[in-house]
Amino acid sequence: MNEAAGNWLIRGVNAVVGDAVVADAAIVVKNGKIVEIAAGGERPAAQADGTTEVDGSGGWLLPGFIDMHVHGGFGSDFMDASAPAYDAITSFHASKGTTRLLATTVTASREAIEAVLAASAAYRGRPMPYAALAGVHLEGPFISELWPGAQNPSFISPPRLDWVEAWTSRYPGLIKQLTLAPEKEGAADVIAHLARRGIVAAAGHTDALYAQVEAAAEAGLTQAVHTFNAMRALHHREPGTVGAVLSDDRIHAELIADGHHVHPAAIRLLVKAKPCDRVILITDAISAAGLGDGAYELGGLGVDVVNGVARLREGGSLAGSTLTMIDAVRFMLEHTDLGIAEVSRMASANPARQLGLSGTTGAIGVGLAADLVLTDAGFRDVSHTWVEGRLVHGGTRAG
Repeated sequence: MNEAAGNWLIRGVNAVVGDAVVADAAIVVKNGKIVEIAAGGERPAAQADGTTEVDGSGGWLLPGFIDMHVHGGFGSDFMDASAPAYDAITSFHASKGTTRLLATTVTASREAIEAVLAASAAYRGRPMPYAALAGVHLEGPFISELWPGAQNPSFISPPRLDWVEAWTSRYPGLIKQLTLAPEKEGAADVIAHLARRGIVAAAGHTDALYAQVEAAAEAGLTQAVHTFNAMRALHHREPGTVGAVLSDDRIHAELIADGHHVHPAAIRLLVKAKPCDRVILITDAISAAGLGDGAYELGGLGVDVVNGVARLREGGSLAGSTLTMIDAVRFMLEHTDLGIAEVSRMASANPARQLGLSGTTGAIGVGLAADLVLTDAGFRDVSHTWVEGRLVHGGTRAG
């Protein structure tokens, strides 16, 4: 259900507000922003005429999830470069609690990548009915031939500063993240260009040595893509990419928390090594997300999904995921000692800060956008999702 931003009273919820959990809270939303937070069953004072009440029935109210690395969902891929595909993707992920996301590409031809940039710019230029497209994440094509993962090796390219300069000039503010192998010749110049423009430079699909990642961090690299996956592993005499990510707090660590990409013990190691505000939950979801097992495609490569796990038909490499953000949150709660406030930070506040949105969204606070997710007590079902006060999923309301 899609509505204009309205006035809302969301009551009877356990709300994650900053680092605290507020029991039996009531949240008042006016004109797309949070204007009051009341605790302990208190009746808020800021209600206006025409306010719609939603009874949370003891569920959880969380800041909307922000997915910085997602390729598609519900049968569509961002590489489709069309508004109907983007509607399908953003609608599906909104139903799972995502309120903002980055249209993530794959390693492809320059023409295919530029089609995504054009389609994304056009999509952002009109009202977005579901989860908001916050920009584009270019995953490749400047990656390592040694770690292609599910990326199409036919389109791997050396880092091309001229391409990146053309893209950032033509579409200012659109590209929010670019993933590359920092050890490749020319990568340092690209990283520096991105850093000057406030674009997240991320290491991924990389064979970088520890010293090469450290040099990239000096140049402005601030993120690692799907940590542990498709990167040089940790060794006690050559810490590699993983060692640099674990030990350097300048680098935020993306994590696919589905139990297939990363063993729960490795996840626990990561969250012990990294400060809570340096871990970012992502889905890396592909078009198969939400549709079940079957045959799919990613970047022109055949993918088979069996028991919810996506793998390349040729070679068997993991090929993205069918994960959703609410499932990632629940997995973290079930397999680590973290509490909901810490996990919520990884799903919302941390990516918001990386994207320069922390003054706007990523938390529940007075004056922030009403990007909100209402779940059941077990974090299994999302009953309502709001984006800037617009109800974009759900609609069973109590007055």
